[in-house]
Amino acid sequence: MAKLAQVLLLFSLAMATQLVHSTIEDPKEVDEWFQKIQYSKEKVSQLHFYFHDIVSGKNPSAVEVAKASITMKSPTLFGLVSIFDDPLTEGPEPTSKLVGRAQGLYGSAGQQELGLLVAMNLAFTTGKFNGSSLTVLGRNAALKPLREMPIIGGTGAFRLARGFATAKTHLFNFTTGDAIVEYHVVAIHY
Repeated sequence: MAKLAQVLLLFSLAMATQLVHSTIEDPKEVDEWFQKIQYSKEKVSQLHFYFHDIVSGKNPSAVEVAKASITMKSPTLFGLVSIFDDPLTEGPEPTSKLVGRAQGLYGSAGQQELGLLVAMNLAFTTGKFNGSSLTVLGRNAALKPLREMPIIGGTGAFRLARGFATAKTHLFNFTTGDAIVEYHVVAIHY
């Protein structure tokens, strides 16, 4: 349990660090943005990309960091927690253009059905949203054909964001555990 607490503390620190080190060059920029928000109109942005969750090989993008004493006896791996830094690409191929990184954690939180608690930042590294991020926090029923998770905030162009992300498994390798997941995101922001 102490290991899980350490992992959650490190994750919280990492998320706070990302907020502090976002694309803001000058604190005055935030004040100016805030002053203009009352005159701003909400925008709706639709994003599409692929999430590559690689748990196998010499350089995995997701690693197990904690598990309960009953995890390996559970059909849902209840209590397993993993940290990830997964590439986000334009297409499903691993060689497709990189558009960002999904950084966060997922834990198996369902005892009867596989249900992951997902906390992640979608950090964009190219295009008009370069340097901006969206935060997703919710349940991912990973065995369902289509899953929906809420967007609870963001940074940069996505300040005060809300919306949702849908996830659909494009490819799952039962031998390695590696997965490629197609994401459609709708974000409402200023």
